[in-house]
Amino acid sequence: MDEKAESPVARADRPDVKAPDRTNRGAALIATAVAVPVALLVGALALSNLAPEEPAAVPQPSATTPGPVSTAPVEMAAPQLGERQAVVCRALLSQLPDSIRELPQRQVSAGPEQNAAYGDPALTVACGGDAPEVKPDDHLYLVNSVCWYAVEGPDVTELTTVDRETAVTLRVPHFYGEALQWASPVSATIVESIRSSGTAPSGCTS
Repeated sequence: MDEKAESPVARADRPDVKAPDRTNRGAALIATAVAVPVALLVGALALSNLAPEEPAAVPQPSATTPGPVSTAPVEMAAPQLGERQAVVCRALLSQLPDSIRELPQRQVSAGPEQNAAYGDPALTVACGGDAPEVKPDDHLYLVNSVCWYAVEGPDVTELTTVDRETAVTLRVPHFYGEALQWASPVSATIVESIRSSGTAPSGCTS
């Protein structure tokens, strides 16, 4: 006699054959579906905790941006001036602005009638010094109708007028970049306050 597939009814009549438990199988599928994303989330959190934290970037000051301005007077010499020089320098200092660009004016240790300072590090203006001796091959710079002679130092550029009846020296720290850009506002005040000597060097004629 040929063997035939057992019908569901026949399996149900046999006590040793159990029907599949659909309830348990459904619960297992649900548990698996929940466990997988939970495991992935836990793994992601563990990796993020193990990864080294990058330190926050510390903002660096710009090369031309001054920090907090010191309240201490700027050390400056105050040589004795002749009568005419004293009058000219007082006129110049009275016309200088309270700030040059973003640099506020500061007190000076001596000679406020002939010296001025701005910012920190200090940019200084000194009136009444000796005019430099200009050689034919020296570089001169004409800025707003004022002729300047430049000397480069290790930390500052020193600019001195060579076409005014009374010399003015502007000292610009390298911190502030190109020195001649700072000579421009000072030159405007010099033109209004100090007469030309009438003998500008040949290398600096307008």
